[in-house]
Amino acid sequence: MVQGCEKLHANQLTASRAPQVSYQSSPTLAANVLAAFRFHGAPCAQEDARVLDVALAPLAGDATEIWTVDGEVTSGREGDLRWSRGGGWLFCALEADERIQGGPEGAARHAYGTLSRFLGQQPERHVQRLWNYLGGINRGEGDDERYKHFCHGRAEGMGDWFASGFPAATAIGHHAGEHLLQVYLLAGPSPGRRVENPRQVSAWEYPRQYGRTPPTFSRATVLCTGDALAISGTASVIGHATAHEGEVLAQLDETLRNLDALLASGGLPEGFDSRSPLKVYVRHGEHAALIHQALLRRLPGVPLLLLHGDICRADLLLEIDGWRYAAASTA
Repeated sequence: MVQGCEKLHANQLTASRAPQVSYQSSPTLAANVLAAFRFHGAPCAQEDARVLDVALAPLAGDATEIWTVDGEVTSGREGDLRWSRGGGWLFCALEADERIQGGPEGAARHAYGTLSRFLGQQPERHVQRLWNYLGGINRGEGDDERYKHFCHGRAEGMGDWFASGFPAATAIGHHAGEHLLQVYLLAGPSPGRRVENPRQVSAWEYPRQYGRTPPTFSRATVLCTGDALAISGTASVIGHATAHEGEVLAQLDETLRNLDALLASGGLPEGFDSRSPLKVYVRHGEHAALIHQALLRRLPGVPLLLLHGDICRADLLLEIDGWRYAAASTA
């Protein structure tokens, strides 16, 4: 079936513009919807391959994220992998069960190995952006922390998949049970441009204290169409160290400074606007209102979705990812 899909869509090797991302409360799955993510604490299986229930409970904002593209979308499944394509873009998602795959390392190895083999046979094989959601992300001490096991399994599963450079990515802990790993991605017909933050050490160059295998992601990716910046999970980190431990609003301020630095590095317009949707991952639910009100003041008009999730470091209280479109894309 994979070979047939490639043959059928071999003429769709260009993308006219970036997928348009929005947050909605009761969306209609039109023919041009590439993917829909329903955020709630108790995910369930969906028949439509484009729809993924994500195991993160919403704290504020419209809780469904929609990706639309220029053109009709087709979709299908390959075992436990789901995919959809249209407008020159490919969405893939995979859910792995740690109880079957052998813990967080085995689940990550399986997920990334499966995705890399599938993408290698597709015309839209160049990954622009990745998301990872796993349970109990901070449990365990030292090298036994679950996130560090995940990073090692991910690196083994990807092999030389990203030999030319890592895409933007997010890794967040959910509260729906440790056995569930959810990975999804956006891929296109040509490579995006990786963007780093001059205020931070590149993740793959982190010192040994962060694990035997460093995280493997870039801070952002300019999509291959050149009209949007896909922003990785961004937090209160300077160099490689956490800043403002225990101070939620100070961490928010530092995170926003890092986001501004990414926009400058990516060559995108300064600031965020009504077409720049941001997801805010909040460790402690009781901080949600404080963070939300601060962001409404700092980023008026920006679409915000606050989600209850654990950050990859136990001393980080929040993380933000999202999108920034160039002017031509928002006309």
